[in-house]
Amino acid sequence: MLKLNNVKKTFNPGTINEKKALCGIDLQLNPGDFVTVIGGNGAGKSTMLNAIAGVWPIDKGEIIIDGINVVKLPEHKRAKYVGRVFQDPMMGTSAPMEIQENLAIAARRGQRRTLRWSITKKEKQEFHELLKILGLGLEDRMTAKVGLLSGGQRQALTLLMATLKKPKLLLLDEHTAALDPKTAAKVLSITDKLIAENNLTALMVTHNMKDAIAHGNRLIMMNEGKIILDVRGEEKQKLTVESLIQKFSETSGKEFSNDRALLN
Repeated sequence: MLKLNNVKKTFNPGTINEKKALCGIDLQLNPGDFVTVIGGNGAGKSTMLNAIAGVWPIDKGEIIIDGINVVKLPEHKRAKYVGRVFQDPMMGTSAPMEIQENLAIAARRGQRRTLRWSITKKEKQEFHELLKILGLGLEDRMTAKVGLLSGGQRQALTLLMATLKKPKLLLLDEHTAALDPKTAAKVLSITDKLIAENNLTALMVTHNMKDAIAHGNRLIMMNEGKIILDVRGEEKQKLTVESLIQKFSETSGKEFSNDRALLN
């Protein structure tokens, strides 16, 4: 479903601020893979997700989604294949619009806009059933402005919107980092449910080592723009935070020193 072949990206090349962000990334995800991505600051985690989404062009390599090389496609055209949830709950929704209006926008992704009535009766019924999946009571508040929702409610709604059209690939960029622990756990539970029920292929960047171990069927660790560890199956199930830190040290030749990840 996703292939990254020798993907390279350098910011500010040839200057004193030159930063090699991606150093020849090779990665392949099969349909239904749910891969968590862990690493320290500057490891290249979010840079890799931005490269896939088309936020900026890469310097070299191929990005293939479901057999299509999307390297030359701008970000808005890659939206046809990619669903994305950001760290900031405010980024995935439109605050002044109603819950049902936000869902209607998501339902029309990739379609031509017309002057027909915005939300049909059938769509309202469909949205009502979809919102029940979240277990947050939002199905009874469909006309409420999204700006009135809590951060966790907005992030759950964003997740629903991102998966509404069953994207080829779901990108989750620290999507629970701005939430309190209880709300983060709820959103992660919803994440697991939506990915499993829709058989989605997903990449989830996180700073939380426990979450990286507990969720998904595969874990990759990045350091200095490279993938240094790729664990899956039974090996992943046996991982602990301590063993993951040890594996990082053995592979990279240095200690894992990201305070945010260790404190989590």
